[in-house]
Amino acid sequence: MLHVDYIGENGAGSGPVAKLLTQGKMDPGILRPFLDTDENGIERAYITTYSKGDRTKPESYKTQLVTNATLRREEWMQLDEALVPISRERLVAIQDLIDNNLVYNLANAMGTTVLETQDIGAAMEAVMTMDGITRSKNDRPEFGSHYLPIPIIHSDYEINARVLSTSRNLGNSLDVTSAEEAGRAVAEYLEGLLFTATASMYKFGNGVIYSYINYPQRNPVILASKWTNSGMTGKLILKDVAALKAASIAARHYGPWMLYIPTAYETLLDEDYNDYRGGTIRARILELANIKGIKVVDRMPADNILLVQMSTDTVRLVRGMGLQNVSWGEEGNFVTKYKVLTIQVPQMRSDQEGRCGITHATFTS
Repeated sequence: MLHVDYIGENGAGSGPVAKLLTQGKMDPGILRPFLDTDENGIERAYITTYSKGDRTKPESYKTQLVTNATLRREEWMQLDEALVPISRERLVAIQDLIDNNLVYNLANAMGTTVLETQDIGAAMEAVMTMDGITRSKNDRPEFGSHYLPIPIIHSDYEINARVLSTSRNLGNSLDVTSAEEAGRAVAEYLEGLLFTATASMYKFGNGVIYSYINYPQRNPVILASKWTNSGMTGKLILKDVAALKAASIAARHYGPWMLYIPTAYETLLDEDYNDYRGGTIRARILELANIKGIKVVDRMPADNILLVQMSTDTVRLVRGMGLQNVSWGEEGNFVTKYKVLTIQVPQMRSDQEGRCGITHATFTS
């Protein structure tokens, strides 16, 4: 089962993971105890937690003894390695944000409940004079505050003690199927945050998590006919994409853009552009200036098209923690519960005049 938890502005947790993490356990390393042998060859339980300094350096972490652990260090590594291909496989549009460096990293993800950001109005003006002495208009810039909830997205699985013991006795690697399935659930949910059509579904505190589809400042474009309708040609589809570009340019966003289409349109773009020019519709669209790519998104609502400028003033991924496994507790003596969790969320952005680089097309028929 998949859950979304929040840590409130007053420090109170909403959901089981958030509640545990607010009870003095804000470091996820606490939830990853592992077995290792000490200098005397005795197997003991340890945790590794952040101490201070640069989080990317090993010396910033400390290892200490704890009472219990189930998995060995290398078994934790197997679970974590199982999540790597899942993130690449399922995170299409989220991966676009990462690949284009549209990422804002949180220094303390567990301690950040709501991210506050500001925008600034275009108050200053330039003038042209001969003497350079005449003062230009010197308005005070206006700042606007925006709030973004920082949730914990997680999914559960379990490992049976007997199965674990059998794999060790036979020298087999740990079965990571359950971790993979939990990772897929979390990855699909995260990807869905970019494409949900449900308005204001993700409110918390003073902030809202918007998607490309429901962001109020997006540029709406109404097209005359669905691309799958009879009579649609490559030339008409190209004209529609050009209309999306024009809407983005009118909002002072000039690319580069990524074009997102629903699954039903994928094979359509592989058809010939026309009988005379040759090449596919997809290839012809990519010839338009500043179109970086065309991505098919399974989570996209049918008959919706998005043109998104790949820049930080349009969208960014606020990231505190990637997909990660944690231990969650025991059920009797035979089952240990685990979770795959992540702390990251997309943030839609516009200026104070409401100009935005997200262009959203729907159809009249």
